[in-house]
Amino acid sequence: MMRVVITEFMDEDALAGFGEGVDVIYDPTLVDNREALFAALPGTHGLIVRNRTQVDRALLDAAPDLRVVGRLGVGLDNIDMPACLARDVAVRPATGANTLSVAEYVITTALSLLRGAYGSNAAMIAGDWPRNALIGGEASGHVMGLVGYGGIARAVAERARALGMTIAAYDPFLPAQDPAWKDAQRCTLDELLGRADVVSLHVPLTDETRNLIDQKALSGMKARAVVINTARGGVIDEAALANALKAGQLGGAALDVFATEPLTAEAGAVFDGVPNLILTPHIAGVTQEANVRVSGITVKNVKEALIHAAV
Repeated sequence: MMRVVITEFMDEDALAGFGEGVDVIYDPTLVDNREALFAALPGTHGLIVRNRTQVDRALLDAAPDLRVVGRLGVGLDNIDMPACLARDVAVRPATGANTLSVAEYVITTALSLLRGAYGSNAAMIAGDWPRNALIGGEASGHVMGLVGYGGIARAVAERARALGMTIAAYDPFLPAQDPAWKDAQRCTLDELLGRADVVSLHVPLTDETRNLIDQKALSGMKARAVVINTARGGVIDEAALANALKAGQLGGAALDVFATEPLTAEAGAVFDGVPNLILTPHIAGVTQEANVRVSGITVKNVKEALIHAAV
């Protein structure tokens, strides 16, 4: 009998998709107990993770029967892809399943930061009437700048256009002749940063993208611009961003991903007292609906890979 171990949360109803021929161990506490995780790996053929379980060489060595890793999401930076390839372990992300959730997060935080009208509860309850302090801006007529122009970024673009925004994008890996450019201004990174009123990041974390948005990049943005990161922590220099917001060099920021995850009190201290900042715990792609889609697709992907491995 095939055996699958799930180390992080998912829609439990989706597990029925494995059927009776697969022994399923669902224990989302394993992500925080590496010793227990390693103890569960011998005899395991399939592993399902989100973004926190580190699928490294040590884990692969502890799972000699592993045939497939299912990723509840799309990012692969917690998975040692060369090591999986060397071991002939298939990696199956849930491509496209959380696109809508991330796109809606970007639009929601962009509108909130541009308008700036939603943090007045305490003042209102105290009897203040801070109308003048809360006169923000509109999205319509402004520029949505997308760093990376893949599927999620294009979903953001579609929704931003519906709000009357113009789309600018930077993606050096997307050929100039690609049809996606017909509805977006193709820019260099510097051009995009100087033109955009909202900058949304949609790139993986690599040696080339680490601290891509650093002090120099931030200084090239409009003073009232906002930046949103739902991609990967480390793409933005967090200290530089905090300093720029404190100095009034930016209009605001929303961060859903961080260089240190989960964000510790020590790592989070850099954001203490920073104005016009939205922080969320890597939740942009996790809605109730997306969790169902991601879980169902991942079960399907892992089951197919196990069937293929057994042939």
